[in-house]
Amino acid sequence: MTISKKLEKAINSQIAAEMWSANLYMSMSLFCEKEGFSGFSSWLKKQSTEEISHAYMMADFLIQRGGTAKVEKIEEVPGTWKAPLDLFKNVYDHECKVSAMIDKLLDLSVDENDKAAQDFFWQFVREQVEEEATASDIVAKIEKFGDTALFMLDSKLGERQ
Repeated sequence: MTISKKLEKAINSQIAAEMWSANLYMSMSLFCEKEGFSGFSSWLKKQSTEEISHAYMMADFLIQRGGTAKVEKIEEVPGTWKAPLDLFKNVYDHECKVSAMIDKLLDLSVDENDKAAQDFFWQFVREQVEEEATASDIVAKIEKFGDTALFMLDSKLGERQ
């Protein structure tokens, strides 16, 4: 079965969203490095790389299903934040937004009766649960423990493989 044009268009939009996410996390990484939080910077670089891999996965899926993958224009991302807490609140809000976009892709896959696409998008649904929980946990720790948490978290997040 060839992928529907409606689903192809939606996946191409998601590819652009994944690339925007990669740029957002890269921008956050650079900001943290400049501010002296090398652990946060390292963690965010890995987030950026992960978003690029999602874009490639979606493009590969489209091609395998007979569709055409496109690289659309990527809008500019923010470059500064008031403090690490604001930055990680932005991470959490962004991950919630991505979850909603993935949910819509899954819903469209159901509407289009495309079981292969449904299966493909469930992996992202599961991953988003983890992404939201991780970001929420970081925000909660910074809110609860303040500056002490910043130094502990910066070191811990820098250990991410």
